[in-house]
Parts: sequence; C-alpha cells; structure tokens
Amino acid sequence: MIKVENLTKDYGDRAAIEGLSFEIAKGEIVGFLGPNGAGKTTTMKILTGLMAPSSGSVLIGGVDIFENPVLAKSKIGYLPESPPLYLDMKVSSYLKYVAGLRDVPNSEIDAAVDKALASLNLKDVRARLIGNLSKGFRQRVGIAQAIVSDPEILILDEPTVGLDPKQVAQFRALLNELKGKHTIVISTHILPEVQASCERVIIINNGKIVAKDSLKALSEKSKSGMRRVTFKVQRVKEQIRKDFSSLDFVKMSAFAGNDLHVDVIGGDGSLEELSSRVVSGGLGLLSMDVSSEKLEDVFIEITKSKGGSQ
Repeated sequence: MIKVENLTKDYGDRAAIEGLSFEIAKGEIVGFLGPNGAGKTTTMKILTGLMAPSSGSVLIGGVDIFENPVLAKSKIGYLPESPPLYLDMKVSSYLKYVAGLRDVPNSEIDAAVDKALASLNLKDVRARLIGNLSKGFRQRVGIAQAIVSDPEILILDEPTVGLDPKQVAQFRALLNELKGKHTIVISTHILPEVQASCERVIIINNGKIVAKDSLKALSEKSKSGMRRVTFKVQRVKEQIRKDFSSLDFVKMSAFAGNDLHVDVIGGDGSLEELSSRVVSGGLGLLSMDVSSEKLEDVFIEITKSKGGSQ
C-alpha cells in the first residue's frame, strides 16, 4: 500500500533523511520511531505530499504521490504534529468542511461526520467552538478530521499527545476497529502505545533506517536478547535458585514471595531447561510467564550509535 524507495531530503549540505526504503502492506499498523531530529516528521510530510524530496519515490496504493498528487492524497488521512484546526469553527461544521474538501459526496457527508464523531466520542461537543475545547479534545478533533473521509491510509504524527489515559484507551480501541481495514502509520515518542497497537516498527536514527521488523523479532535480535521468566510456585527452595544462577544462560535469579524471577539469554531450549528443573525440584509450578525486553530498552540500544544501516 505504501512503497518508499531511496528517499532523501537535503537541507543545504545536511541530509535530514538519506536513502530510506521500506514497504507497508495493506491493513498493517506500523510504528515509525526515532529520537528527536531523526527525520520522522520530514518523512511524514513527504509521504503525504506536503514536501518534495531531494530524490527517491513514494507510491501510495501504486500511485506516485508527486506525479499524481490529487489521486494519491485522496487515499490518505493525515494528522500532522500540530492538528490543522480552525478554532473559530464548531466541531461538526469543521468536519463537514474537511469532508467536502476531500470529495465525500454531499449526500454522505452528514453520515461520515456522525461516524467520525462517534468513533472519537465527540458527539457531546459537536456544537462547541474548537477554540473553547481542551487540548485533549482538540487532538481528538484532529484525529476525527483524518478519518472523516474513510481513507485507505492513515498517517498519524503523535496522535495521543494531550490525551488522558481514558482517551488513550479509546484511541487504542479505535485502532483495533480500523485494523485490517486501513493501513496505518503512527509516528510517536510514546513507546508503550506502539507496543499496544503496532504489529511492526520502523526505527530511524540520524536520517537512516536502523531497524524494521516485528517487535518480537527486534527484541530477539537485540544485543542482550534478554527475557524475563517468572515462575509462580507453591514452595520456595533457595537451592533451586542457586542452581539456576550457575547456568551460563541465566543472568539473574531471585525470589519475590512465591514468584521466582529469572533473566535468561537464549532460545526456547533454555526455557524448557528451566521449567524442567522447577518441576523436578519440587517447587510446585503453578504458572510460567515469559516477557521479552521492553521496547524502550531495544529502542535505546538500537539508536545509541550515530550511524545506521538498513
């Protein structure tokens, strides 16, 4: 649905982005991540046709966004970092205006606006001036304008900024509803949101792609490759814990009440070895939980160097 090849944007003698190439399939939800100044917003602007690249190409649903911008942009709903709101308009009037700009048929505009209002829980403020709304409500109006034309592709730059925890949960529910029906790219600094919503991530650093994979695969490929295994047991036996600590693939083991936490490097064979020892050691295994490294840890590791490779 989105195909980017060798995308570069130069500002004088400085490359904001350099040689970016990636593809995003129909129905995918992909997180586009990177530190401040990495080139995320520049890339989002080029993908949406708001900025021309120095070189490279962008296909939106097979349409070149620079050779046929009107058709390509008709497939995109875009929420920029600063939502494009008219503060002196009422919420419903603004969404009707946006729907008209995006060629929603006149006979379908009211239904499209009602659907967007319902999706973002904005019905109660539909008659209020946007300028009188809180930051969180304005952000929701910004998301509503991105989806009001029911576009094939949604490109969302920092969509949860200003939302309270309840609103964030509602946004996640909306993404789950849109999943599979729309191709969604989310650029954000809030990494837990990526873990909660995205199937795959693209990480950019210093204008270059340094990783693109599923969250699980990125964690497994990271240098530490650490996994936390938690065994809930009926009996605490310190000797078993000490035995674990002597294993090469175990980096830490500790009891917390009846939970035995073990940090492990290695594949599923290591987990099988540990669980077998818990059972044979008579601890009374009740449950076993395995969690990979947090995305924050993987992100920091991948972006800590200045260079990057694809």
